[in-house]
Amino acid sequence: MAQGIKAKHLGLRKVKNGIFLTVTGTLLLIAILPLFLIVGYVIQQGLPDLNMQFFTLPTGPTGMPGGMGNAILGSLEIIAVAAFISLPLGIGAGIYISEGRVGWIKSASRFAADVLSGVPSIVVGLLAYALVVRPMGGFSGFSGSVALAILMIPIIARSTEQALRTVPASLREGALALGARRTQVWLKFVLPSASGAVITGFILAFSRALGETAPLLFTAFGNEFWSTNMMQPLAAVPLQIFVYALSPYSDWQKEAWTGALVLVLFALFTNLISRAAGRRRFR
Repeated sequence: MAQGIKAKHLGLRKVKNGIFLTVTGTLLLIAILPLFLIVGYVIQQGLPDLNMQFFTLPTGPTGMPGGMGNAILGSLEIIAVAAFISLPLGIGAGIYISEGRVGWIKSASRFAADVLSGVPSIVVGLLAYALVVRPMGGFSGFSGSVALAILMIPIIARSTEQALRTVPASLREGALALGARRTQVWLKFVLPSASGAVITGFILAFSRALGETAPLLFTAFGNEFWSTNMMQPLAAVPLQIFVYALSPYSDWQKEAWTGALVLVLFALFTNLISRAAGRRRFR
């Protein structure tokens, strides 16, 4: 009798487990379906025109051979300077929010990071225009880097905070017991232990900034020629996609789709690198 009841309950649990797995699997497919549709459509539209000419030639007039070589170079310069600005500030803010003494400054810092994470990018572009472009007297790639850095800092700070919270308190206590100062505990024990999650947060911020267009409209402005001068207007892939997508010319529209495909592939590549780095650090 008892064995029969036990077998009945076991069968009910298996049925419930099967139903739950089916429902969650269906919801997962529904959630990721738009991603596959978007990526598939971008590949379909952009892959036919993806060639070396696209990477080696600058933007040109419609009907003439051209590419986005100057825009790719400009995007790499702008995002590299933005990362140089945002990475130490974001990690430092994340360490303070997670490890600093409890007080109103810590609470205000966390609140500011939350608010900045939700600020529209076009507002950040206007802020960079007022703080950097107007005082400098013109558009520049550096002002675009400042705008993107403002977008990246709160994401890096919050992801760093969450990563440091996963480190066991026993590690901190052990380091302090051995005579390490608090700054040494943060930089030599806690931060390296959470480096994989910190890198993932940085890549997330990097990927978001890479595809932003609105801040660059008010800062970098764009350039049709090869240029590496950060104090002058610079071309960027999101800017060229924006301009080409709005144009009535079919060849420019095709290049816009190819530029979108390059951005998607680059974001995918950086995410794979971050996961590999995090996995290696964990090992």
